Amino acid sequence: MNPWPVVIADLRALRWVAWATPLVVAIAVAVGIAISAQETALRHASTHAADDFDLLIGAPGSHTQLALTTIYLQPDAIPLIDGAILNALAGDERVAAAAPIAFGDSVRGYPLVGTTVAFAGRWGRLAPSEGRLFAREGEAVVGADVRLKLGEAIVPSHGVAASRARAGTGNEGEEAQHRHEGVTYTVVGRLPRLGSPWDQAILIPIESVWETHGFGNGHASDKAALGPPFDGPKVPGVPAIVVKPRTVADAYALRSQYRQKGTVAFFPAEVLIGLYRALGDVRDVLVVGTVLNDLLIFATTTMLLLALAGLRRKRYAVLRALGASRSYILLSVWLGGAFLLGIGCLGGLVLGGLAAWGVGRLVEQRTGLALPLELGPTEWLGVLGLIVVGSLLALLPALASFRRPVGDTLR
Repeated sequence: MNPWPVVIADLRALRWVAWATPLVVAIAVAVGIAISAQETALRHASTHAADDFDLLIGAPGSHTQLALTTIYLQPDAIPLIDGAILNALAGDERVAAAAPIAFGDSVRGYPLVGTTVAFAGRWGRLAPSEGRLFAREGEAVVGADVRLKLGEAIVPSHGVAASRARAGTGNEGEEAQHRHEGVTYTVVGRLPRLGSPWDQAILIPIESVWETHGFGNGHASDKAALGPPFDGPKVPGVPAIVVKPRTVADAYALRSQYRQKGTVAFFPAEVLIGLYRALGDVRDVLVVGTVLNDLLIFATTTMLLLALAGLRRKRYAVLRALGASRSYILLSVWLGGAFLLGIGCLGGLVLGGLAAWGVGRLVEQRTGLALPLELGPTEWLGVLGLIVVGSLLALLPALASFRRPVGDTLR
């Protein structure tokens, strides 16, 4: 006999319970799905953002802060290192390329980053999606998410304003109080999307940064020169230098050499591993809490199904008296409970994906990191496991109905 007519009749009789039960289960499951998906997406996005930073050299201090400020453009005061290191790296056979990174100013909340044209094009790997790279002082290249038009003239403000505003939402009045009067840049190009905080940055020649702050341009003879060699009488200091070694062995040799004499060198992966370890510990705690919450919801739902099966015992007794077998009653009650719990788990997968997507958009607006929505094997297997657990728990009310004597129930 087909058990589904009985299952459908039971679900119709339950009315609001048939809707509320899957919804409660879905919300509980969605929390775990969102946590797992976002943690994975954050790892991938932060690793991808650090791909272009093989080796970082800066002043002694916190490796984490230097990485956060240089790679993820989180504003902070970073001590400068001797600019003469730039020429030493340029003449080192172990170095394929090196570029200074300087920051501190902003335009409309967008961070202004001084570097070389080579690094702006990521050592020749990137071509502008619009316009061209800067070729002289006073020109700027913007990231993909910077809401500035080609040909637009901009005036930088001291970094105090940048630290208090999100990119693109700078306070016009506050920026006006900290503007560098007489300094303007013209937007000449736009870079393609990188999926990193650099999509919200404005790139200018390092020479412009130095001259804006009264340090000269690092060149002795040609005022129009950009990039290395920096042959001025005094090469200004920089907060950080990005180095692209020729080989892995060269990378470790340079890291060892510049971990002394007033500088520090490290691979961004060293910082990320520590952050991932801390992030993983937090994730584990949240996952354990979520699993316990899921079990509590499942137990509560099972108790509800037991109570509902008790209220409907007369219907099942009548079906038995009309010739329905015990296995038919067991299958009908089990299918109803398993259906509610299974729909709740699948709904949790959908809600969790939507929650992860929404959180990802918020994180992207705040940090510039593009967090892709990826529901991988971990999430799918987790939901499958919950469906199996829910199906086993649904057997409890089914077994209770299976064992109840027909005569006693009818009396």
